[in-house]
Amino acid sequence: MPSGSAQLPLQTRGIFHNLPTFPSDLKDLTAIVTGANGISGFHTMRVLLENPQRWKKVWAASRRPPPEEMMALLSDEQRARVEHVALDFLSKPEDIASKLQEKGVKGDYVFFYSYAQPRPKPGQGAWSNAQELADTNTALLKNFLGALDEASIKPKRFLLQTGAKNYGTHLGPARTPYVESDPRVTLEPNFYYPQSDALLSYCDEHSVEWNIICPAWIIGAVNNAAMNAHHPLAVYAAVQAHKGEKLEFPGDYSAWLGVTEHSTAMLTGYLSEWAVLEDKCANHKFNASDTCPLPNNRLWPELARWYGCDGYGGPELDESKLNVMDPGDVPTPLGYGPTRKLRYSWTLTQWAQDPTNAKAWEEIMARHAVTHNPFSDIEAHFTFGDFAAWGPAFALSMNKARYFGWTGHVDTLESLHLAYTELSKIGMLPPPVAAANPLI
Repeated sequence: MPSGSAQLPLQTRGIFHNLPTFPSDLKDLTAIVTGANGISGFHTMRVLLENPQRWKKVWAASRRPPPEEMMALLSDEQRARVEHVALDFLSKPEDIASKLQEKGVKGDYVFFYSYAQPRPKPGQGAWSNAQELADTNTALLKNFLGALDEASIKPKRFLLQTGAKNYGTHLGPARTPYVESDPRVTLEPNFYYPQSDALLSYCDEHSVEWNIICPAWIIGAVNNAAMNAHHPLAVYAAVQAHKGEKLEFPGDYSAWLGVTEHSTAMLTGYLSEWAVLEDKCANHKFNASDTCPLPNNRLWPELARWYGCDGYGGPELDESKLNVMDPGDVPTPLGYGPTRKLRYSWTLTQWAQDPTNAKAWEEIMARHAVTHNPFSDIEAHFTFGDFAAWGPAFALSMNKARYFGWTGHVDTLESLHLAYTELSKIGMLPPPVAAANPLI
């Protein structure tokens, strides 16, 4: 059934602008959303549930159901159209299929967001265990694809979300903005590649259409904070405000000025729905960005204002005082030239080890009914915050999505503020004390 939205008017939903609308006869669809308690899965589920005529049923597939605090962000009507199916994608395909059949799961469309982050060896970087990441996450997808076969579930379209590491951004300088047709970076194992190969092989064999969506740093409110890189920035801001201190910046001058991309999970959800429902988007990969380039020199003043800090500080300009993360003489994604050296004054992980800051957070927890304590596992909860604060800047090209007709946009400052507000509702943060100002 043709489902083109190009001739229909655009719509605005809150802070999300220029979103597509779809034909009214596109209705009574079912979806399977895996990883439904993660940032991307939960927010795609929220997007689908906004349209009861279009999506009559959403199966939330994950080991554990989305927590009650997160489900409370949904209306009663929306919750009535969600049903959880408990699946462990590291199980055998036949075991997964049995649970799908027991529940009577059907899916016109599948959105796959399941992800496992094996903990690296002590002292090693967040993505240092590349082969283990590849083995584990490829197994998640292959087992689920095998289970669909066993359970005789054949979707019309299967969407897989990957990420900016697809372009080797974590391995050194690369040509930006990243474009979907860029070649693979094979300097180390990358689980996005075998996942993509497995999906395309399955789709070719079963005559199923596919999409791959590639976001940058993801913004959204869930209570699994380990992969939410912007959550520790708010923890830091709230503690500095509680102590009556400035919001100091840990990175160097380059990190202060570098313009980077963010991907609000809700907007990526709208893009993902659009991609799977558009016939012309079948069998294509799309980047997903807010289209709101944001440097730290604009983010940091707003973070300080949102939480009531006593001002903010800029980067350390005396390079002799900076620490240097030097990977040495190694190949780069570019294939030529020097690698990237990251310079920083201090890390959020180091800051979190100060007992004064942990004590301040406990006082915040008591004052604002916050239930989450990131200081209980500093490495897990602050590592990605460091990458977000002073890691390399990069950009995703949205030209391809634009070419196919996508026009969605959100101001990243507004979406980050909304995420922090919702994170306060689910017990992860104290509420911001000032409203958001869009970057206009």
